[in-house]
Amino acid sequence: MNRFINILNNKFFLSFVIVLNSFFFTYYSGLRGIYPLDSFIIFDGGFKILNGVHPFKDYWSISGPFVDYFQSLIFFIFKINWFSYVLHAALINSFLALLSFYFFYTIGIKIFLSFLYALGISILAYPSSGTPFMDHHAVIFSLASLIVLILGFKENNNLFWFLIPIFLGLAFFSKQVPSSFFGILYLVLIFLYFKLNNFKNLKKLIYLFYGKIFLLSIVLILILLQNIPFKNIFIQYFLYPISIGETRSYSLDLDINNFLLQFKFIYIALFPLLFFGLTLIFSKNKSLEKKIDILIFYTVISAILIFIFTQLLTKNQVLIFFLIPFALAMSNYFCNLSGKKKVFDYFLVAVLIITTYKYHLRFNVDKKFMELSNVNIGLSVPAQNLNSKLSGLNWISPIYPNNPNLEINLLKDSIENITLEKKNKIIMSNYQILPFLTETRSFAPNKWFDGLSVPDKDNLYFQNYKDFFLKKLEEQKIEIIYIVGKQKKKYLKNIFKDPECYSEQNINTITIKLNINNCLK
Repeated sequence: MNRFINILNNKFFLSFVIVLNSFFFTYYSGLRGIYPLDSFIIFDGGFKILNGVHPFKDYWSISGPFVDYFQSLIFFIFKINWFSYVLHAALINSFLALLSFYFFYTIGIKIFLSFLYALGISILAYPSSGTPFMDHHAVIFSLASLIVLILGFKENNNLFWFLIPIFLGLAFFSKQVPSSFFGILYLVLIFLYFKLNNFKNLKKLIYLFYGKIFLLSIVLILILLQNIPFKNIFIQYFLYPISIGETRSYSLDLDINNFLLQFKFIYIALFPLLFFGLTLIFSKNKSLEKKIDILIFYTVISAILIFIFTQLLTKNQVLIFFLIPFALAMSNYFCNLSGKKKVFDYFLVAVLIITTYKYHLRFNVDKKFMELSNVNIGLSVPAQNLNSKLSGLNWISPIYPNNPNLEINLLKDSIENITLEKKNKIIMSNYQILPFLTETRSFAPNKWFDGLSVPDKDNLYFQNYKDFFLKKLEEQKIEIIYIVGKQKKKYLKNIFKDPECYSEQNINTITIKLNINNCLK
């Protein structure tokens, strides 16, 4: 019995179980069904970089390049296939779960409870998509930066200060938010931390600075090596996204359902933290240690609100429910500070089990994030029927939910036509694995085509986009555009001087071929 208890308190054994769990649930989700744009966008990004095609320079991109470059590294090591694609998500999932486990037991939570909270995170974090996605990277690395910030407040270890800007930078270069908001928050929190310490131990700021320099040096080296124009980065990744972000913020709906009921279990998980945190704030005797804990209280509450605000701002499927185990762990921490340990442990674990199971069913089993919650995944067919490199994936999508074989056959027919085409061509499609499957080495001048990535005609940066788009078509001497799947022709409407300059040919029910010879003259 004692040996069993020792095993359950062995950090290395529990860490091993966490990694196994992280991989299992990510692969379980990542091999079941697809949502074309979200499932394939990073696959295509990694493939492009391996072929010397880089974001901002060779194609318009408003999403973070880090996810694409990391995917290209994994493809380079493990070759281009679906297994190595899901491996990317599994590795990031394991990273967050292990970091969380280390964080929880370092701040004094019982090791087995720390293990349970980390398991909950590993089940709810990346498995909700199962494949790499910029939103997940951005939120995960933002949370990682929050964890090392709190450890920096609590522990006498300069490594944490060095890691803060690195993790926050990786979050930012995955997607601009929520890291931009966290950057502002951290400036305030770090100032308050040093004020509480009477501006002693300022050496920690040097390590914070070192972390910034390290990250920026790598970014700068990459930009210079690939000869990526700074102007392109500035317009595509900063100015244009700010312009569409302003529009979204004006239309933000903060009603009771969106802001409160949708995230009710996150708030429930925070109740003990709020109660004992406020008790700590109104206590009379405040040592420096208690003041630091109060700062941590404000840090966690502010961070959770930023995550929720960002989720509402992006208007995507909810992906932040893995914050529930994190919030429960932080509630556990503040319960421990109050001396009310066992009383609340059972409540917190009960909430953890109920919510983890609930959202596992919703997002990992029913695949709600990938719009498959109303699809019978049991009808899926082996994706290797489309290409052997997709072996392991069970293909079904919300586009052809009742007949995935028809979807695959139509794609195979499209692939055959595109492959036989000898003229220079690009592909516009949500099926962004098509350049890889057709071995097409010329690429569309935009990472993806939708109402966000393509500037509206009235947008301040539309002319920049148009000039960039036409320039890339001309440089590659493109004569043919294949549009596969959801109609994308409308995104060419304002690009060419004559909107009727191209001839059109239907290949099948999902694919059309545009000859644009007369459009670039």
